[in-house]
Amino acid sequence: MLTRKQHELLLFIHERLKESGIPPSFDEMKDALDLASKSGIHRLITALEERGFIRRLPNRARALEVLRLPDSIAPGLNSAKKFSPSVIQGSLGRTPEPSRLHTAGNDAAAAISVPVMGRIAAGVPISAIQNQTHTISVPPEMLRGGEHYALEVKGDSMIEAGIFDGDTVIIRDGSTATPGDIVVALVDDEEATLKRFRRKGDSIALEAANPAYETRIFGPDRVKVQGRLVGLIRRY
Repeated sequence: MLTRKQHELLLFIHERLKESGIPPSFDEMKDALDLASKSGIHRLITALEERGFIRRLPNRARALEVLRLPDSIAPGLNSAKKFSPSVIQGSLGRTPEPSRLHTAGNDAAAAISVPVMGRIAAGVPISAIQNQTHTISVPPEMLRGGEHYALEVKGDSMIEAGIFDGDTVIIRDGSTATPGDIVVALVDDEEATLKRFRRKGDSIALEAANPAYETRIFGPDRVKVQGRLVGLIRRY
């Protein structure tokens, strides 16, 4: 039996993983559950792990995997949860979608080629997105309508969102974003960076997922969204 807060946290993690394949940060979990500090989140995660609902993935900063949901919510999930540790699955009253996190080399026969447009800084911004360098094979279920492109991640500012140096991110091309989305942002038409999109009044905040990096605040005319993160590919 889960407490109300444990139940709320489990569903929040599950929904975020299903949407983007990337677990929420501890700050996001704290805000979502309206807790005063991250220590409460640590206790809830430990309790969920001890009860077999989630697992902390080794060698990944705060990366989580949902193993099962309460029977009252997803009775079919618990009886068929044999899947690779790098693939996050689940359902909450909807048809389960494959994870947005994949390891390279799987599903090659059905893969779709996506252009790789260079490297994107997940730390200090670098030059704007380059021209296409090569293509990468992406599982078709990772793509949702529209145009997509890929970027190789350089830097460590998004590690608490499960994005590491050397990963390849799949981006859905677009110029709009919802607060909380991880986006490719073009600053002053010359710096491209991968950050979480926030709004601070009339300004735009580009938020890192690493306490070593400060959130950068810009006027709305200085930032252009170039696309939203929809998937991630990691090579081992």
